[in-house]
Amino acid sequence: MNSFSALSVSNLSISYGEVHAVRGISLEVPAGGFVALVGANGAGKSSTLRAIAGELPAKGTVFFEGRSIGPLPAERRVHLGLNLVPEGRSIFGNLTVLENLKLGAWNTDNRNIFKQDLERVHHLFPRLEERTKQIAGTLSGGEQQMLAVARALMTRPRLLLLDEPSMGLSPILVQEIFKILRTIHQEGTSILLVEQNANLALRYADHAYLLELGQITLSGTGQELLTHPKIRDGYLGK
Repeated sequence: MNSFSALSVSNLSISYGEVHAVRGISLEVPAGGFVALVGANGAGKSSTLRAIAGELPAKGTVFFEGRSIGPLPAERRVHLGLNLVPEGRSIFGNLTVLENLKLGAWNTDNRNIFKQDLERVHHLFPRLEERTKQIAGTLSGGEQQMLAVARALMTRPRLLLLDEPSMGLSPILVQEIFKILRTIHQEGTSILLVEQNANLALRYADHAYLLELGQITLSGTGQELLTHPKIRDGYLGK
């Protein structure tokens, strides 16, 4: 394990009864890194993120900033600085935008910190500031995705796990979300991204892994995978 890693996963296996969804994979996110996990539907990408976040039981070892977090429940992992933005956003649709952000700040009761974090997410997502009092369920799909990321940022994560942030969004909104993710990364947050849009994910990622049928079959820099024949022919189209 690299002592400078934000995340180090070794021999991770996940099963649903007799079905082996993830088969002994190992991956690493360097401190300050932007890592993408790409692959087809059903490859085990979302299961991997959920296991790292503590939402699924798994075998293997998971180290966060040099500390084993395998035995820890999900909420303790959030306290340590690891947060998951799940597929499908999972916002509280019956609450306002501001109420969602307040719930995201559940791990602090310091008003000054909350104010600083709120100012940060409003700077990143000015559209959310305009819609502070709006019921979250009435936001557009892109705005709901922004809110899901913003709510996670309210916990001050040092490692952000993102599951399919582009799903269901228009190409223009996808580009906007990814530009914001780049800014979050440049500000110092490590990112592990699961994304079906391999072309876009690999262009943004420093390093990437290809997951196929629960196994990592390829790894390298984002640019290396972007130009690899297996990725180009199987996931980008010739």
